[in-house]
Amino acid sequence: MTDSNVREDLDAKHERNREQRIEAVKRWVEYIQSEPPEVWGPQQNAIVDDQLDAARHVGTSATHQRHVRDIAADIADAKDGEL
Repeated sequence: MTDSNVREDLDAKHERNREQRIEAVKRWVEYIQSEPPEVWGPQQNAIVDDQLDAARHVGTSATHQRHVRDIAADIADAKDGEL
């Protein structure tokens, strides 16, 4: 197998992964449009909380943790502005 074949296989894998992610996002959008926020909100919070817990356990730097907190605060502020 030549390097170009390896690259083509990798590109194809990345494209499949991308398509799968897009389909997952579409399914999530359909779900949140069909269910009230009281149903999907806690589910989404649990996912985000678990991701944050996992990030804490991989030894991220204090600088990165502050960056994530700042982004989360910006998102929360933006959401508050929409209400």
